[in-house]
Amino acid sequence: MRLRNKPWAKDFMGEHPDVLILEEEGKNINWKEIFGNEQPIHVEVGTGKGQFVIGMALANPDINYIGVEHFDNVIVSALEKVIEADKPSNLRLIRGNGANLEQLFGAGELDRVYLNFPDPWPKTRHAKRRLTHESFLARYENVLKAKGEIHFKTDNRKLFEYSLVSMSTYGMQLLDVSLDLHAEMPEDNIMTEYEEKFSAKGQPIYRLEAVYNN
Repeated sequence: MRLRNKPWAKDFMGEHPDVLILEEEGKNINWKEIFGNEQPIHVEVGTGKGQFVIGMALANPDINYIGVEHFDNVIVSALEKVIEADKPSNLRLIRGNGANLEQLFGAGELDRVYLNFPDPWPKTRHAKRRLTHESFLARYENVLKAKGEIHFKTDNRKLFEYSLVSMSTYGMQLLDVSLDLHAEMPEDNIMTEYEEKFSAKGQPIYRLEAVYNN
Protein backbone atom coordinates (compact mmCIF):
# COMPACT_ATOMS: atom_id res chain seq x y z
CA MET A 1 0.00 0.00 0.00
CA ARG A 2 1.41 3.35 -1.04
CA LEU A 3 1.31 5.98 1.69
CA ARG A 4 0.41 9.53 0.79
CA ASN A 5 3.18 11.92 1.71
CA LYS A 6 2.31 14.42 4.43
CA PRO A 7 5.09 17.01 4.52
CA TRP A 8 3.62 18.58 7.64
CA ALA A 9 3.76 15.31 9.62
CA LYS A 10 7.08 15.84 11.45
CA ASP A 11 6.22 19.36 12.56
CA PHE A 12 2.79 18.24 13.75
CA MET A 13 4.26 15.37 15.77
CA GLY A 14 6.75 17.74 17.37
CA GLU A 15 3.93 19.95 18.57
CA HIS A 16 2.48 17.23 20.80
CA PRO A 17 5.30 15.70 22.92
CA ASP A 18 2.78 15.08 25.70
CA VAL A 19 1.16 12.43 23.51
CA LEU A 20 3.68 11.28 20.91
CA ILE A 21 7.22 10.12 21.62
CA LEU A 22 9.83 9.55 18.92
CA GLU A 23 11.66 6.25 19.08
CA GLU A 24 15.05 7.92 19.39
CA GLU A 25 13.75 9.79 22.44
CA GLY A 26 11.97 6.80 23.91
CA LYS A 27 14.94 4.79 25.12
CA ASN A 28 15.22 4.28 28.87
CA ILE A 29 11.92 6.04 29.53
CA ASN A 30 10.36 5.58 32.94
CA TRP A 31 6.82 4.77 31.87
CA LYS A 32 5.50 4.91 35.42
CA GLU A 33 6.59 8.54 35.53
CA ILE A 34 5.13 9.25 32.09
CA PHE A 35 1.72 7.93 33.11
CA GLY A 36 1.98 8.97 36.74
CA ASN A 37 0.78 5.60 38.02
CA GLU A 38 1.60 1.90 38.21
CA GLN A 39 -1.28 0.60 36.11
CA PRO A 40 -0.70 -2.33 33.72
CA ILE A 41 0.76 -1.38 30.34
CA HIS A 42 -0.61 -2.78 27.08
CA VAL A 43 1.14 -2.08 23.76
CA GLU A 44 -0.24 -2.31 20.23
CA VAL A 45 2.49 -2.98 17.67
CA GLY A 46 1.53 -1.39 14.36
CA THR A 47 -1.20 0.86 15.68
CA GLY A 48 -2.04 2.31 12.27
CA LYS A 49 -4.55 5.16 12.46
CA GLY A 50 -5.19 4.46 16.12
CA GLN A 51 -8.85 3.47 16.27
CA PHE A 52 -8.21 0.32 18.32
CA VAL A 53 -5.75 1.68 20.87
CA ILE A 54 -7.82 4.83 21.44
CA GLY A 55 -10.98 2.79 21.87
CA MET A 56 -9.25 0.50 24.36
CA ALA A 57 -7.86 3.42 26.35
CA LEU A 58 -11.28 5.08 26.61
CA ALA A 59 -12.97 1.80 27.58
CA ASN A 60 -10.34 0.82 30.18
CA PRO A 61 -9.07 3.85 32.14
CA ASP A 62 -7.39 1.55 34.68
CA ILE A 63 -4.92 0.32 32.02
CA ASN A 64 -2.20 2.32 30.25
CA TYR A 65 -2.00 1.94 26.47
CA ILE A 66 0.80 2.66 24.02
CA GLY A 67 0.45 2.52 20.24
CA VAL A 68 3.64 1.96 18.26
CA GLU A 69 3.68 2.87 14.55
CA HIS A 70 6.64 3.10 12.20
CA PHE A 71 5.32 5.44 9.49
CA ASP A 72 5.05 9.19 10.01
CA ASN A 73 2.24 9.54 7.47
CA VAL A 74 0.16 6.98 9.36
CA ILE A 75 0.81 7.85 12.98
CA VAL A 76 -0.16 11.49 12.45
CA SER A 77 -3.68 10.23 11.72
CA ALA A 78 -3.63 8.42 15.06
CA LEU A 79 -2.33 11.58 16.72
CA GLU A 80 -5.18 13.60 15.26
CA LYS A 81 -7.68 11.10 16.67
CA VAL A 82 -6.03 11.19 20.10
CA ILE A 83 -6.36 14.97 20.13
CA GLU A 84 -10.02 14.70 19.07
CA ALA A 85 -10.54 12.31 22.00
CA ASP A 86 -9.16 14.99 24.38
CA LYS A 87 -5.86 13.19 24.89
CA PRO A 88 -6.77 10.36 27.31
CA SER A 89 -4.27 10.41 30.17
CA ASN A 90 -3.72 6.63 29.91
CA LEU A 91 -2.65 6.73 26.25
CA ARG A 92 0.62 7.49 24.47
CA LEU A 93 1.93 6.97 20.94
CA ILE A 94 5.43 6.08 19.82
CA ARG A 95 6.66 6.72 16.30
CA GLY A 96 9.00 3.78 16.07
CA ASN A 97 9.65 0.28 14.81
CA GLY A 98 7.91 -2.59 16.59
CA ALA A 99 11.07 -4.64 16.10
CA ASN A 100 12.79 -2.36 18.63
CA LEU A 101 10.52 -2.94 21.63
CA GLU A 102 13.48 -4.00 23.76
CA GLN A 103 14.94 -0.51 23.32
CA LEU A 104 11.69 1.13 24.39
CA PHE A 105 10.69 -1.04 27.34
CA GLY A 106 12.51 -2.76 30.15
CA ALA A 107 12.44 -6.46 30.91
CA GLY A 108 9.04 -7.49 32.26
CA GLU A 109 7.59 -3.99 31.91
CA LEU A 110 4.56 -4.87 29.79
CA ASP A 111 1.48 -6.93 30.56
CA ARG A 112 0.12 -7.46 27.05
CA VAL A 113 1.03 -6.98 23.39
CA TYR A 114 -1.57 -6.57 20.65
CA LEU A 115 -0.84 -7.56 17.04
CA ASN A 116 -3.71 -6.40 14.85
CA PHE A 117 -3.77 -7.17 11.13
CA PRO A 118 -0.01 -7.15 10.53
CA ASP A 119 1.46 -7.56 7.06
CA PRO A 120 1.24 -11.31 6.28
CA TRP A 121 4.49 -11.37 4.28
CA PRO A 122 3.19 -14.34 2.27
CA LYS A 123 6.43 -15.35 0.56
CA THR A 124 8.36 -18.06 2.40
CA ARG A 125 11.63 -16.14 2.14
CA HIS A 126 10.02 -13.27 4.08
CA ALA A 127 8.82 -15.41 7.01
CA LYS A 128 11.25 -13.75 9.42
CA ARG A 129 9.44 -10.45 8.89
CA ARG A 130 6.13 -11.80 10.18
CA LEU A 131 5.30 -10.37 13.60
CA THR A 132 4.54 -13.87 14.89
CA HIS A 133 7.89 -15.33 13.80
CA GLU A 134 9.88 -16.86 16.65
CA SER A 135 12.38 -13.97 16.62
CA PHE A 136 9.57 -11.50 17.34
CA LEU A 137 8.02 -13.81 19.92
CA ALA A 138 11.35 -13.76 21.77
CA ARG A 139 11.39 -9.96 21.75
CA TYR A 140 7.88 -9.75 23.14
CA GLU A 141 8.75 -12.28 25.82
CA ASN A 142 11.68 -10.14 26.96
CA VAL A 143 9.53 -7.08 27.61
CA LEU A 144 6.46 -8.89 28.96
CA LYS A 145 5.93 -9.93 32.55
CA ALA A 146 5.80 -13.60 33.45
CA LYS A 147 2.70 -15.14 31.88
CA GLY A 148 2.46 -12.12 29.58
CA GLU A 149 -0.09 -12.25 26.79
CA ILE A 150 -0.18 -11.79 23.03
CA HIS A 151 -3.57 -10.92 21.47
CA PHE A 152 -3.57 -11.39 17.71
CA LYS A 153 -6.12 -10.60 14.96
CA THR A 154 -5.88 -11.10 11.21
CA ASP A 155 -8.05 -11.62 8.17
CA ASN A 156 -5.37 -13.80 6.56
CA ARG A 157 -6.03 -17.52 7.08
CA LYS A 158 -2.52 -18.62 6.11
CA LEU A 159 -0.90 -16.13 8.49
CA PHE A 160 -3.22 -17.28 11.25
CA GLU A 161 -2.33 -20.93 10.67
CA TYR A 162 1.36 -20.03 10.58
CA SER A 163 0.98 -18.11 13.85
CA LEU A 164 -0.76 -20.99 15.59
CA VAL A 165 2.16 -23.26 14.71
CA SER A 166 4.81 -20.64 15.49
CA MET A 167 3.41 -19.85 18.94
CA SER A 168 2.82 -23.51 19.81
CA THR A 169 6.33 -24.46 18.73
CA TYR A 170 7.72 -21.60 20.82
CA GLY A 171 6.03 -23.15 23.84
CA MET A 172 3.18 -20.70 24.29
CA GLN A 173 -0.24 -21.71 25.53
CA LEU A 174 -3.01 -20.90 23.07
CA LEU A 175 -6.26 -19.54 24.51
CA ASP A 176 -9.57 -18.36 23.08
CA VAL A 177 -8.88 -19.25 19.44
CA SER A 178 -11.59 -17.99 17.08
CA LEU A 179 -11.96 -18.75 13.37
CA ASP A 180 -14.77 -16.23 12.98
CA LEU A 181 -14.64 -13.58 15.68
CA HIS A 182 -17.65 -11.64 14.45
CA ALA A 183 -19.89 -14.69 14.46
CA GLU A 184 -19.47 -14.65 18.23
CA MET A 185 -18.73 -10.91 18.63
CA PRO A 186 -17.64 -10.43 22.26
CA GLU A 187 -19.22 -7.36 23.81
CA ASP A 188 -15.82 -5.88 24.62
CA ASN A 189 -14.40 -6.26 21.10
CA ILE A 190 -12.89 -3.00 19.84
CA MET A 191 -12.48 -3.02 16.07
CA THR A 192 -9.58 -1.62 14.09
CA GLU A 193 -10.11 0.25 10.84
CA TYR A 194 -9.06 -2.85 8.89
CA GLU A 195 -11.39 -5.04 10.91
CA GLU A 196 -14.37 -2.87 10.05
CA LYS A 197 -13.41 -2.91 6.38
CA PHE A 198 -12.87 -6.65 6.09
CA SER A 199 -15.84 -7.71 8.20
CA ALA A 200 -18.15 -5.46 6.15
CA LYS A 201 -17.16 -7.55 3.12
CA GLY A 202 -18.03 -10.77 4.94
CA GLN A 203 -14.41 -11.73 5.51
CA PRO A 204 -13.98 -13.85 8.67
CA ILE A 205 -11.70 -12.38 11.32
CA TYR A 206 -9.31 -14.80 13.03
CA ARG A 207 -8.27 -14.12 16.60
CA LEU A 208 -6.26 -15.78 19.34
CA GLU A 209 -4.79 -15.12 22.74
CA ALA A 210 -1.51 -16.73 23.68
CA VAL A 211 0.32 -16.83 27.00
CA TYR A 212 4.01 -17.36 27.63
CA ASN A 213 4.76 -20.30 29.91
CA ASN A 214 7.61 -18.52 31.71
